[in-house]
Amino acid sequence: MEAKYIYGIIEASEDPHTKISGVGVYTIPYRNISAVVSDSSFVDYTTLPKDQVAKYLLAHQQVIEKIMDSYTIIPMKLGTYALNIREVEEILLNGYAMFKDIFRKIDNKIELDVVATWNDLNSVIKEIGEREEIKDLKRKLMSGPEGVSVKDQVKIGSLIKNILDKEREKIASEIKAVLAKMSIDLRAHDLMDDRMIFNIAFLIDKDKKTEFEKRLDELNELYNKNNPPYPPLIKGGQGGLSGDRINFRCVGPLPAYSFYTIETKKIRFEEVDWARKMLHLDNKATKEEIIKAYRNGAKLYHPDKSPDVPNAERRFNEIYRAYRILLEYCQGDACSFNEKGFSQNAIIVKVRE
Repeated sequence: MEAKYIYGIIEASEDPHTKISGVGVYTIPYRNISAVVSDSSFVDYTTLPKDQVAKYLLAHQQVIEKIMDSYTIIPMKLGTYALNIREVEEILLNGYAMFKDIFRKIDNKIELDVVATWNDLNSVIKEIGEREEIKDLKRKLMSGPEGVSVKDQVKIGSLIKNILDKEREKIASEIKAVLAKMSIDLRAHDLMDDRMIFNIAFLIDKDKKTEFEKRLDELNELYNKNNPPYPPLIKGGQGGLSGDRINFRCVGPLPAYSFYTIETKKIRFEEVDWARKMLHLDNKATKEEIIKAYRNGAKLYHPDKSPDVPNAERRFNEIYRAYRILLEYCQGDACSFNEKGFSQNAIIVKVRE
C-alpha cells in the first residue's frame, strides 16, 4: 500500500507538490508550514536487521540535511508515515502550535555532536595499573599464604574500573563545562562502549560554529600535549592521565535531531474513553483537571498508603496509565472526550522523548 513518508516540517507555505530535494520529494502545505514528503510503501522497521535499518536512516537523514541547506527543518522520526494527504494535513493541524514554537527555538540554530574517546584504552588501563594504590593492593594480596586468587584478580580489576570510571566522569565534566558556555542547550547520549568518554549534542547559534570548533581544537591540544599530565581545564579542576590519550570528533552542522525530533502516534477513541472513565472525568476537561483527577486517584490507591485496599497496586498502575494517555491526547489547554470530535485528535504529534 502506497502512503506518504514524512521527512520533516519546514516553515514555508510552499505550493502543493513543490519539489524540494531528492527524487520524488515534495511538500504538502498547511497555513504557513509544510510537510516534506515522498510517496512510499509502508516499511515496518522493527522487523528489519540493523544494517538495513541503518541504510534507511542514512537515506532519511540525507534528505533532511539537504533540505537544511535552504530551510529550517524540524526532523521527523525515522519511519513516520501517513495514509494520505488528508492525514498529513491532520498532523500539521494537530501539531501546528508546537511546530511554530519549535521554529522560534531553532531559528538560526544548528546541532553539533561531540564525541571523545580513548585513543588506546588498553594503554590507559595499563597506566592506571601502575598507580601506587593498585601496586599496594597487589603487594598486599601477593603477600598472603595462597598468593593472588581469582577473587583477588576480580578485586584488582574492579578497583581499576572504578578509577577509570572516575577519570572518565572527571574529563567529561570538564569538557562539558567548557563547551556548554557556547551552547543554548545540550543533550547527553549513551556511551556506546568502554572507549567512549563523552557523547553530547550541543544546540548553538549558527554564527558560533567557528568559535565552538576553535574551542574544541584547543581542548584537543590541551588533552593531547606531550608533557603529561594535562593541566586542569576549569578552575578547581585537576590534571589527569598523560597526553596523547583522547580523540575528539565533532559531527555537524545538523538539524536539531537530539532536541526536537517529532513522532506521531495514532490513538483509538476506546482507549481515550477508558482513560477518561478511569479518572472519573466528564466529556470535557482541562489539563489541570486531568492532573487533579490523577492525584486524587493515585492518593486513594497508592500501595504504600492503602495496603489494605484490594488490588490497590493494579488500580494504581491503571490510573497512571490513564493519566499518561489523557496527557498525551490533550495537547491544548483543554480537550473534548466525545466521540464526535475525536477525529481532530486521533493522531498525537509530540517531540520524541
